[in-house]
Amino acid sequence: MNLWFRLFWLLLTARKRGHINLPRQPSLLGFRVWPHDLDLSLHMNNGRYLTLMDLGRLDVMVRSGLWREVLRHRWTPIASAITIRFQRELRPFRKFRLDTRLLCWDANLVVMEQTFVIDGGPRDGQVAARALFKGGLYDRKERRFIQIAQLMALLGVSEISPPATPEVEAFLHADDQLKQAGRV
Repeated sequence: MNLWFRLFWLLLTARKRGHINLPRQPSLLGFRVWPHDLDLSLHMNNGRYLTLMDLGRLDVMVRSGLWREVLRHRWTPIASAITIRFQRELRPFRKFRLDTRLLCWDANLVVMEQTFVIDGGPRDGQVAARALFKGGLYDRKERRFIQIAQLMALLGVSEISPPATPEVEAFLHADDQLKQAGRV
């Protein structure tokens, strides 16, 4: 139930957090580790990170104005690949921030970075986990991904994608290798 509460809270407070201008501005969301977020090791469950990352990406879509188009056209957000690197544990009641930013894109898919940053205490500002996400918006009726240029135009953005960093290139290469291995 806490995830529904977090979702409703995110949607209710989106206007207060202000508009995000893509691709330059990130989403910054504050959270706290609650007991139902924990695993048997008494730190935040690995799967909970991925669930909270969904909220970060939703916040980007809602606050950039893209969500209205997603609902209007009945597009479906699709995660194609995710890699995450855990660096520090998030213990019970620890405050943290999830930073979600658009890094680059190709014709159909975007790459986003999502970083969990400890908020307060002796480890204030330290990274707890960092993830790279690749995904896009899918039109089930047309059975295709929506062109990123079309999405950017809907938002009034005419920028071209920044070049992929070496770690993004490695992520994309690893994803391609896994995709090819799955076709055997």
